[in-house]
Amino acid sequence: MSAEEDLIDYSDEEIAPTDGAAATGAATNGDAKKGDLTVTGAGAAQGKGSYVGIHSTSFRDLLLKPEIMKAITDCGFEHPSEVQQVCIPQAIVGTDVLCQAKSGLGKTAVFVISTLQQIDVVPGEASVLVMCHTRELAFQIKNEYNRFTKYMPDVKTAVFYGGTDIKENEKLLSSKETYPNIIVATPGRLNALVREKKLRLGTVKFFVLDECDKMLDQIDMRRDVQEIFRATPTNKQVMMFSATLSQATRPICKKFMRNPLEIYVDDETKLTLHGLRQFYCKLSESEKNRRLNDLLDEVTFNQVIIFVKSTVRANELAKLLIECNFPATAVHSGISQEERIKRYQEFKAFKHRICVSTDVFGRGIDIERINMAVNYDMPDSPQNPGSSDKESLAQAADTYLHRVGRAGRFGTKGVAVSFVSSERDEAVLKAIETRFERKIEEYPEGGQGIDVMGE
Repeated sequence: MSAEEDLIDYSDEEIAPTDGAAATGAATNGDAKKGDLTVTGAGAAQGKGSYVGIHSTSFRDLLLKPEIMKAITDCGFEHPSEVQQVCIPQAIVGTDVLCQAKSGLGKTAVFVISTLQQIDVVPGEASVLVMCHTRELAFQIKNEYNRFTKYMPDVKTAVFYGGTDIKENEKLLSSKETYPNIIVATPGRLNALVREKKLRLGTVKFFVLDECDKMLDQIDMRRDVQEIFRATPTNKQVMMFSATLSQATRPICKKFMRNPLEIYVDDETKLTLHGLRQFYCKLSESEKNRRLNDLLDEVTFNQVIIFVKSTVRANELAKLLIECNFPATAVHSGISQEERIKRYQEFKAFKHRICVSTDVFGRGIDIERINMAVNYDMPDSPQNPGSSDKESLAQAADTYLHRVGRAGRFGTKGVAVSFVSSERDEAVLKAIETRFERKIEEYPEGGQGIDVMGE
């Protein structure tokens, strides 16, 4: 059976409306019919679902539970971002959501807030299931749930991912007292717990995929997701989010959904971040270390993340930076999960200002102080590394967007610098410029005119 044929798809009978109001799409209490709203490109400002006047909208207008509002206030949030303003009102009434929005717009808060708004806590039952492709992202999402459940003591959240002792997970799931109502996990570990019958998914009402393109583009991960999806009830709310969602992936996502609300905040040519200045340095491979040293001297930054193509290079470069009096830490898949989380937490707590990383940090990681990203090695296609065909170059451009999205998040200033040292690197750079309709400037001599610290 092909991967495409194996996809979940609901039959017409299963999605038949249950009453006349649903069939005619008659909206009540101001709720739009499912699938009725698409926010795309420039037309979003004039069309239905407009988010013009966003700054006059408060989280209070969303009529959330007092406990959630109190947590939001404690976090210092006042106005929802455009994606939150468009998504949350639909999500909290049970609409399936497929959302693409650029990095830094608070997509995580959309599903965290909307699932907490709807959850009915039953001890010993899991209601919310969130899956993502990396352990670091799972850990971060769990922390977001912790922030927003500050005043909801009955809600229990747990995170499950590989690289940790599965016995500890099983112990947590064996008692009604510790059984989580919200589960955040990577597909491999979750599947193992389901197969061993340690985890019951029959009570799941909310099924969420973060960075859904990454989860569904890779066949082996997609199969894991499908197995887990089949283990959950047919009647549930499905939400999927990503910063990049190709035209080819969108129909695959929709196979898991019923008449989803599709929200594309900005088309793909406008996905690069506001406030982020992008540069390239043309140089040879042997010049990279010297150039990086100069760069770190020239630009005043809070924190910087440097992306490399392999675990070996990450270790060697971090070691070299330390020798040159640039205290750095390295994060990659070659170190134990416990150590990876420890280094991530230390970097987030500002104990290190420089992090050398493989693409394990390329998606979804929110560290507010990062205002500089360096592509020491240019991004590549995860499925076909080194290839120069159109699809591989497009995947490399996607990876670039997720990488540079670590800097200049939440509307702050940021700078991204890419080292171009081969014909292949030049082809990737050209693909990035074409894809996002943006000219990437050459890095100025001595970093002149670059300021990421000013207001």
